[in-house]
Amino acid sequence: MAASLAISGLAVAVLLAWDRLGLAPRSFGVAACASSLGLLACVRVWTRAAVDPFRRWLRDFAEDMLLFCAIALLGVLASYPLAASTHGYVDATLQRWDTALHFDWIAWYRGVTSHPVLRRMGEAAYATIYVSPFLLLGWFAKTGQRFEARRFLLAFWLAEVLTLLLFREFPAEGPLAFLWHGPIPYMPTSALYQQQLIPALRLHHVSGIDLGALRGLVCAPSFHTASAVLYMWAAWPVVQLRRVVVPLNCAMLLATPIEGTHYLSDMIAGAAVAGFAICVVVLALRWTGRHLHHGLEPMPAFARVSQPG
Repeated sequence: MAASLAISGLAVAVLLAWDRLGLAPRSFGVAACASSLGLLACVRVWTRAAVDPFRRWLRDFAEDMLLFCAIALLGVLASYPLAASTHGYVDATLQRWDTALHFDWIAWYRGVTSHPVLRRMGEAAYATIYVSPFLLLGWFAKTGQRFEARRFLLAFWLAEVLTLLLFREFPAEGPLAFLWHGPIPYMPTSALYQQQLIPALRLHHVSGIDLGALRGLVCAPSFHTASAVLYMWAAWPVVQLRRVVVPLNCAMLLATPIEGTHYLSDMIAGAAVAGFAICVVVLALRWTGRHLHHGLEPMPAFARVSQPG
């Protein structure tokens, strides 16, 4: 994890410098992010020698949440310089794939906008992307499942990297900007940020990134979908988690086409990215564990925890 974050941080710093992008230093967002990460780091240091169960839980939870927040923040920041290096849009191709899949985004949008209850439920469900990691990492810390926590974080990191690499090759405005014409009866959570920000970034009209107003620029593949698959995979072996996390993320997936302005085809691509990341991480850890068991070197503590189920 340390190596992954170090490489990611260096890569993001290089990308930002290359495109002459920086952080808005006096924004509330910078202070809020720095304070949140600093608080987690302080809790981790304060509880480093914990002996009682509560402090051990607090130590492990703070550490895992710090890693998760750092991965997520670096991913969002990286999307800005990557968007600046893109060319054109692939919406026509994504729409053709949706047509082949018999998915009508306009009909879905009209159906949601005509029912205020569906709109409110969709907004709430889409925002649960921030709830699932809290539940997962809190449970893993409480039960001492360090291996499961690290495995989830590694898969999340890898899926994020793959999503960003594919986004650079397949930029899209999103179906709301591409398909809808005329007055917009309902503005989803993701609004028209791809259509508005990507051209500005390409023309270098944006110089400062406000951490308090970060926008999702990735349409294809859908990282909300990738995250949902990762969350459900991590929760599945634990019955208590599965009963909460799986329905929560199924609802988020149903809300993603409208609230995230995503095509069905890019959601399928997001699920494929998550599946690939899971397979790579699971196989890599199995290979590493097998060789460590053969005595090449002592097995780390987190890898000795038995997997549930």
